[in-house]
Amino acid sequence: MGLKRLFYPESIAVLGASQNMGGGKIPYLQIMQMLGYKGTLYPVNPKYNEISGLKSYPSIDDLPEGVDLVIASVPAAEALSTAEAAARKQVKFLHFFTSGFSEAGNRSLETQLLREAAKGGTRIVGPNCIGIHCADSRVSFTPETQGDISKEVAFFGQSGGTTSNFVGMAIARRIGLNKVVSYGNQIDVAAEDYLAYFAGDEQIRVIAGYLEDIKNPRKFLKALGEATRSKPVIILKGGVTQQGARAAASHTGALSSNHAIWSSAIQQHGGVLVDTIEAMLDFVMLAVSKRTAHGPRLGFLGAGGGVAVSFTDLAARAGFSLPELEPATQKMISQKIRAINTSTINPVDLGFYGFDFEVMAYTMRALAKDSNIDVIIPYFSADYITVAQFDKMESGSETIIEAADETTKPVIPVLSKFAETNMDVERVRVSIFSAFRKAGLPVYATIQDLISATGKYLEWLNKASRHHR
Repeated sequence: MGLKRLFYPESIAVLGASQNMGGGKIPYLQIMQMLGYKGTLYPVNPKYNEISGLKSYPSIDDLPEGVDLVIASVPAAEALSTAEAAARKQVKFLHFFTSGFSEAGNRSLETQLLREAAKGGTRIVGPNCIGIHCADSRVSFTPETQGDISKEVAFFGQSGGTTSNFVGMAIARRIGLNKVVSYGNQIDVAAEDYLAYFAGDEQIRVIAGYLEDIKNPRKFLKALGEATRSKPVIILKGGVTQQGARAAASHTGALSSNHAIWSSAIQQHGGVLVDTIEAMLDFVMLAVSKRTAHGPRLGFLGAGGGVAVSFTDLAARAGFSLPELEPATQKMISQKIRAINTSTINPVDLGFYGFDFEVMAYTMRALAKDSNIDVIIPYFSADYITVAQFDKMESGSETIIEAADETTKPVIPVLSKFAETNMDVERVRVSIFSAFRKAGLPVYATIQDLISATGKYLEWLNKASRHHR
């Protein structure tokens, strides 16, 4: 059985649904009602005749046959009888929100669940997970929506908390989520199954995943190798240390292997590894931007020599170059600035002129014409904008966006912030960040984050291009 009916179910039963949306359970029924799920919803709870305006069923056995998805929020002690009932009714997918299985030392219960579910052809999602999100079908574990932005990212996560964090951060960064799954103990449908499904989904441009263990390494690596031929797969691995592995075992019952071997295998099959969820989002934001980087030659522009030197050092260490600009480019830039505490070579130090949105946009246009430059990187300070250009915050953002739209080269702004307790600076940062992201530009808080994400993206791109030769 494929996974289409999991992400696009025509009918969903919520076992343990309640009028009370608290109590430590995710209110799946009410969430999908709020999102406008178009299929048929069946609340299942013998305590109620009606829940949220829908007829409530006493048990799974009272449901119509062939329900696509049952979401079970029941105690672990009732999991086996739930699987038996789902098999009798030929439920296609059974998602257990419930915990208390191998992560609690109860592996035998998982074996029993698999055996009983298989009798009716029922596939198990989890247990011990928050389940799926699909923007198209409006099935989700979160009421958050993303409007009409392009949704090209898929995420598979072994941890419900990490999955929720990824979703929240992606929404904040205006990264459109197409499909998400939190799969927990993966006793049946496993990470490699989700990966293979996402790889074949033409709507999905980038895949990200959080893993604690792999049930079938050979199958997973095969799926990874096939996926990375056409789209980047960015992976955060939990349990890479001995102490972390113990934490993973108590969390999802994960059995971690030697990390050095594991990470080498991931990279050999085209996967991109990161150490933090922030770095994962940094990569994804770049990979789904309007124009992605395709070369290592960077053109940097900003105010102040110190930050330009720091950027150059970090870029050089990461294998990038900042080639000297062509004479015509330097001449064009010099027409807007005076030759006092400035440099037009690359990095371009505009001195005090670098705080002027119009001069920054003009310099971006100059760099766009230079055949030596692959990527344009304008550097902005939210602190200085707050002090000296607060009234130009919105118009200045539009000026930069217009210049970025005029070139086919990728523009990757850095929007720094140093005053950590100044709410005015934070408001400026959020306003400009939001404007840039709405325009499809990736935006980074530090030059380190930009260098790391761009380097990893070009690394994947080079591997993918070699594979196609």
